[in-house]
Amino acid sequence: MSQSLSKIYVHIVFSTKNREQMISDEIKEELFNYLGGVCKNLECNPIQVGGYRDHIHILCLLSKKITLVKLLEEVKSASSKWIKTKGEKFSDFYWQSGYGAFSVNPTEIEVVTNYIRTQEEHHKVKSFQDEYRAFLKKYDVQYNEDYVWD
Repeated sequence: MSQSLSKIYVHIVFSTKNREQMISDEIKEELFNYLGGVCKNLECNPIQVGGYRDHIHILCLLSKKITLVKLLEEVKSASSKWIKTKGEKFSDFYWQSGYGAFSVNPTEIEVVTNYIRTQEEHHKVKSFQDEYRAFLKKYDVQYNEDYVWD
């Protein structure tokens, strides 16, 4: 083939360090927009960005010009630096080192988009840990519970 073509939708999930509830109502929309902007600047078209007090969900179209690891490195680094400029209470803000990334079938984009949009409602009944375990089970990801949360 003389042309490189790809269309890979990815649902990314990562949390604040120690799952501290630092994503407050006052900052969340601006943070979601910032994260989407970082993705867009890396040519990873953001479809939906959201989350809850201790974690983030990003649904994007992965660019053929960047690896998933590099995308996450850039998103986390830039947003961590940015949020620390938003006031003293964010001076100790950090993301946890790991992440989850799951492929999304194009026919499921609307389902995942709606899921991300309704995070606040969703987490009234389900913890982040239970949500993340459900993703790991759905995608048949082998993991060691001792290392997932630290």
